[in-house]
Amino acid sequence: MRRPADDRPPDGAVLAFLRAHHGVDVLDLVALGGGFWSASYAYRVGSDELVLRLADTPDGFRADESAQAYGSASMPVPEVLAIGQGLDRWFAISRRHHGRFLEDVSPDEADAVAPAVIGLLRDLSAVRSTGGTPPRWRAWLLDGITDRPGLPTSGWRSAVADRPRADRAFREADARIRSLLDACPNDRRLVHGDLLHGNVLMSPAGDAVTAVFSWKCATWGDPLYDLAWCTFWGRWHDGIGAMDLWGRVMPSLTGSDAVDVAQRHHVYEVQIAASHLGWYATLGDEDNLTWTVRQIGDLLEQGPRR
Repeated sequence: MRRPADDRPPDGAVLAFLRAHHGVDVLDLVALGGGFWSASYAYRVGSDELVLRLADTPDGFRADESAQAYGSASMPVPEVLAIGQGLDRWFAISRRHHGRFLEDVSPDEADAVAPAVIGLLRDLSAVRSTGGTPPRWRAWLLDGITDRPGLPTSGWRSAVADRPRADRAFREADARIRSLLDACPNDRRLVHGDLLHGNVLMSPAGDAVTAVFSWKCATWGDPLYDLAWCTFWGRWHDGIGAMDLWGRVMPSLTGSDAVDVAQRHHVYEVQIAASHLGWYATLGDEDNLTWTVRQIGDLLEQGPRR
């Protein structure tokens, strides 16, 4: 699969585009890393620190623009200033936020960082949909493990089927998800759906979230999914795992949030793992595919957490 973030125009063309867009000189242009679907640049116009992103479609940029409505002091969402077409693709310009990626937190910092992460999860769960569309959370979960035409990863199911161990792991994961799906409420609260992976910035001390990016996977559903995202990838990132977010968050859940909580969390971790089998098979990333197969085996053997 072509990685759009690596398809960058020459720096001179980027500078010329930005000068024409702003009508003034542009300073301190530097390419940023961390993205897959977009190439990013930091730059300055006067005292304003800005970020330019370039992508094949505007969908992610529109999602980021809409997410500004959810921002708060403990969940800062960068302001999107412009979306349009230029440099033979779509662009977005937003205000720059500084910090370090959440997944770069070390195990020694886990106790200091965990309160800010829990606050982020709480802020996400507090946002409720006001739309009139029917809830479709369970359908969204199944969509994530369904090979659908027209997407960049279309054809992933056959790629997984070509690998017997991965195919067996996927079939077992799919069966487990469907067997417990009724425990998952068709909730209507905000789910980011892609925390980590360069999408959350923390302050230098790790005691505050300084930005939440990349809302293209956001949906309305059960906010426990975002906790499951962190606990699943805590198997990969030692600092996240050391936070023991399950142990910290679960005792505080009350009312409907506490109903079938272990089964729901289990479904979400298994769904996250199963959906990434298709992603890694599409990329031809055999090392991460093997790791994910191993995680699925562990999750299915362990079952819902106590």
